[in-house]
Amino acid sequence: MYLRLRQLCLVAEKLEPVVEDLKAVFDIEVCHRDPGVEHFGLHNALLRIGTSFIEVVAPIAEGTAAGRYLERRGGDGGYMVINDTDDLGYWESRMEQVGVRIAAKLEVDDYCGLQLHPRDTGGALLEINQTGEGGPLDGDYHPAGPNWQSSKPSGLATGVTGAELQSDDPQALAKRWGEILDRPVEEGSDGLRIALDNAHLRFVPAEDGRGDGLGGIDLAVSDAEAIRERCRQRELPVMDDCVVVCGVRFYLK
Repeated sequence: MYLRLRQLCLVAEKLEPVVEDLKAVFDIEVCHRDPGVEHFGLHNALLRIGTSFIEVVAPIAEGTAAGRYLERRGGDGGYMVINDTDDLGYWESRMEQVGVRIAAKLEVDDYCGLQLHPRDTGGALLEINQTGEGGPLDGDYHPAGPNWQSSKPSGLATGVTGAELQSDDPQALAKRWGEILDRPVEEGSDGLRIALDNAHLRFVPAEDGRGDGLGGIDLAVSDAEAIRERCRQRELPVMDDCVVVCGVRFYLK
């Protein structure tokens, strides 16, 4: 049974400016827009990086959970950590064992997913899903649409290698996520870590005044300086080890 980091979701007040920033900075394309998210008062876009995806959602109605999240965290930023598996039944049983409520069950054709209640997880919204019986990373993945493999891969950003969760108490958050995901917490040079089958989750102190949340994304890149220059041209923040798009730190590895 595997558990893989497949999709990281960002939330923005306005969708298209963020999508254009991501496309321009990382040389990536929109591979899918899901009309089904209108049910949640949202519109979205998924962009491919290797065999993983960055999703951006934005409210199109009043009173959405995403809109409240924007207000609580003070603007655009990270929103969800989405993993896929080949045995969703195991994870549903696991949530009962560790006392995590299922906020929403997702079912479309051969796809099913569990969105976990954020008050029981902390840190960020956490989802685990399954497409069919599971399969290779370059196979079907329902949230990215039926034709994601035909989208052009980036020559600059080649893969998502990790996600950074920030918290006022990163040790407690890492312990809770380790319990939920049934994975050990390890001490790394860049903070506490949980290893997934294709990536890692890092847990660090919140130092930007925005509290708990998905604060950063680790990217494998072929040309970090070209990405920095693209950010400068769009007047986006550039730091020594990362660039900032949609209020999220993208670490260039």
